[in-house]
Amino acid sequence: MNIVLIFLQLIFFLLAAPFLSGLISKIKNNLRMRKGQSILQPYYNIKKLFLKGEVVSETASWIFRVCPFIVASSMLAAAMLVPVFIFQSPAHQAGDFLALIFIFSLGRFFLALSALDTGSSFGGMGSSREMFISALAEPAFCLVVFSVSLQSGSTDISSFSGMHALTVSSVFGAITLFLVAIAETSRVPVDNQETHLELTMVHEAMALEYSGRSLALIELASYLKQMILFFLIAQIIFPIGLPVFGNLAGLFFWSLWYLARMIIIAIAVALVEVSVAKMRLFRVADFLGFAFILGIIALVCAVLGV
Repeated sequence: MNIVLIFLQLIFFLLAAPFLSGLISKIKNNLRMRKGQSILQPYYNIKKLFLKGEVVSETASWIFRVCPFIVASSMLAAAMLVPVFIFQSPAHQAGDFLALIFIFSLGRFFLALSALDTGSSFGGMGSSREMFISALAEPAFCLVVFSVSLQSGSTDISSFSGMHALTVSSVFGAITLFLVAIAETSRVPVDNQETHLELTMVHEAMALEYSGRSLALIELASYLKQMILFFLIAQIIFPIGLPVFGNLAGLFFWSLWYLARMIIIAIAVALVEVSVAKMRLFRVADFLGFAFILGIIALVCAVLGV
């Protein structure tokens, strides 16, 4: 049964993750009074990239070639740690909330390393910026883990994914994780996915040398990471018990509520992106510093039991 749940969850993430990104783009275009691209455009992009050939730099080593597979597999491993269909995550014995942060860091490390591997100036610039941002985002992420763990009594993701009381600590923790998710998913005001300008690229600069199937894997990994972070936010701020596998009625209504929560978070992300300007790189320290302070407040509230 666990093997079936693992494959079911992986298929669910692979099919639903691009839709979430397309939904955010569609909401942004509607808020800007534009028609914009189709909500299914991420699926078309991935299909097109998988059908294309690859161009690899002559100076690239084996690191550049294996990096897309490491990044994609790390996000799939992270997806197995998140409980979606049952109270207990399919791979709960393999890791907890802290392990999730390390898995994210693994993919980031190899992507930054591969960007340096080709000797491109854009890749080196993007790698240094990514490491700068991650050094500020991960401490705030850890504070969210600590505050949630104090409330639930464990660092296991399944321990807080069920029904729990909405406290002041969880509210501040969810806001902190929301700000961290904006940075981790390369969205405005930290980064801009819609441009390839030299002065603003962070994630796009690291993936600039990739093409074809390798680029498709990197894009798919970014969609998976975004969906995982949004799910964690939803489980903290919109607590609801996970359905028991086999209860079709409970699974159906929970799926509708899951979709509603994802839409709410997608609307919030879209509102932030269309209402806030892209900030300078060194202002990101203030943005994530504010997230770190909110994380400390969430931790203090968790210690006080509020």
